[in-house]
Amino acid sequence: MDVWANYRKIIHLDMDAFYASVEQRDDPSLLGKPVVVGGSLNSRGVVSTASYEARKYGIRSAMPIAEAARRCPSAIFLPVNSRKYQEVSRQIQAVFLTYTPMVEPLSLDEAFLDVTGSTSLFGSAQTIALTIKQRIRQELNLTASVGLACNKFLAKLASDLKKPDGFVVVQPHRIQEFLDPLPVERLWGVGEKTAERLHIHKVKTIRDLRRLDLKFLTELFGALGTQLFQLAQGIDDRPVESDRAVKSIGRETTFATDILDYEVLETTLLKLALDVGRRTRKESLKGKTVTLKVRYADFRTLTRSHTLARATDLDDVIYREACSLLRELAIKQPLRLIGVTLSNLTDQEQHQLSLFEEPELEREKLTKVFDLVKEKYGEKSITRARLL
Repeated sequence: MDVWANYRKIIHLDMDAFYASVEQRDDPSLLGKPVVVGGSLNSRGVVSTASYEARKYGIRSAMPIAEAARRCPSAIFLPVNSRKYQEVSRQIQAVFLTYTPMVEPLSLDEAFLDVTGSTSLFGSAQTIALTIKQRIRQELNLTASVGLACNKFLAKLASDLKKPDGFVVVQPHRIQEFLDPLPVERLWGVGEKTAERLHIHKVKTIRDLRRLDLKFLTELFGALGTQLFQLAQGIDDRPVESDRAVKSIGRETTFATDILDYEVLETTLLKLALDVGRRTRKESLKGKTVTLKVRYADFRTLTRSHTLARATDLDDVIYREACSLLRELAIKQPLRLIGVTLSNLTDQEQHQLSLFEEPELEREKLTKVFDLVKEKYGEKSITRARLL
C-alpha cells in the first residue's frame, strides 16, 4: 500500500551556502577555504553568505564584515556578484520546471515544489527529489539540501536538518515521530523571546508543546498559539503558489564611512532610484508606495513611506519621493546605510494614463529608450550628469 496515496508531495530545496559555493566552483583555488560573500575586507557591509569552512568560526549571514574578519582573519572576502547568482538560479529553476510547473521560489537559492501530479510521469516523489538533487550536482557542480514531506512546513524543516548535501524524507505516517524530539525553536514563529516564555513552562521540545492545551497556548500567545499548536502536530495547509507575485523592488547600500552630507546622500538615492526604476520596468510593473530606509552607526534602523496617488515606474518620481522622505526624517547623525523600495505593485497594463498626462507618457517612452541603450551598450553608456 502506498502511504503517500492521499497526501500532497512537497519538496523543499535549499542550495548549500549558495553564493560562496558558486564562487568556490568558479575559482577552484577557493575550495576548502573560508569564503565570505558580502564585501571586501575593508567594506562596511554585512555577510550575505559564508562557506561552511567560514561557518566553523561562527560567521553567519547578516553579521558585519568587520566582525567576520575578527573571527576569521584568514577568510577570503568577496563582493556580491548578483548577475552571476541570478543566472545560476535561472539554471536551477529550469531543472525544477522539467518535473513540475508548481514551483514557488522563495529566493535565488530556495524553492518549494509540488510534485503531486508528476509521479505518473517521473516516478515516486522520492525519485523525483533525488533526481533533481543529482542533476544540480552533475550539471551545475553545486550541492543542495532537500526535504520531502506532505506539506511545506515539514518539507522546509526536513531540508534544514542535515545540511550540507542533505536529503530527508518525512513519511506521512511518521510525522509525530519526526517532530517530537526536535527543539521547540524549530517551529516557525518561535524566536528567542517566545522560546524563553515556553522554557519557563518547561517546554523544550515539540513533544512538550504538543501536550499543552490549545486554550493555554492562545492565552499565552494569542493567534500565534493556535499556529504553534497546529505546527506541533505537523498541520500546514498552505499550497505551493507557483505564480507568487513580486511584492516589492528595492536597493540599498552600505557606506564605506558614515555619511551625514545631504549632497552625498541624495546622489546615492539617485543611483538607487535609477536601479529600482529600471528593475520595476523590466518586470513590467509599477508601484505606488516609496519607502526610504536608513541605518545609523549603532545599527538603529528607521523607515518612512509615502503612497502616491498613481502607480509609477519612473526613476525621477521614485527619486523625488525618496529625497522628500529623507528631508522629513531630518537626519542629524551620520548614516551607515540607505535604501529605497517601491511596493504596492501592479502590472503596467492595469494603469492607463488620461488625456491630460501626455508629459508623463513622453517621460515613460524616453525612460524605456534609456533602458534599451543600457541593455545594449552597458550601464555606463548613458547616465545622469549628477552621477559623473
